[in-house]
Amino acid sequence: MILDSYKEEDTFSFGEELGKKAVPGEIYALCGDLGVGKTVFTKGLAKGLGITESVCSPTFTIVQIYEEGRLPLYHFDVYRIGDPEEMDEIGYEDYFYGDGVCLVEWAGLIKELMPANTKWITIEKDPEKGFAYRRITVEEGGAV
Repeated sequence: MILDSYKEEDTFSFGEELGKKAVPGEIYALCGDLGVGKTVFTKGLAKGLGITESVCSPTFTIVQIYEEGRLPLYHFDVYRIGDPEEMDEIGYEDYFYGDGVCLVEWAGLIKELMPANTKWITIEKDPEKGFAYRRITVEEGGAV
């Protein structure tokens, strides 16, 4: 599935719709360069789950847990992970195979750890279509 996002609100809304439909154990791998809207998408997903607290990228903490929604959200940012084995130290399997929803930014860095049922979401810019344009591609299972 490919979605055209012409403004930040489109990216947010798409994340929100996925959050409303999310079920326990769902895992989203979020890929894209710096500044493409990964955090905007994540904020939308959180809202769709009923989370009202402020959502920010957990770049230095690796995982941020939001438990106030209809399902817990485990928001990972693995940009600073040097070796996938570091994920063992934070007990990633408890989150990946738990009852909440996982969203992993920069998931391509740990693709060997991502379960087969992962939904891969790639956000890309296309300057020819405008400064705010983003192409959001969703692929079920397998790594991008």
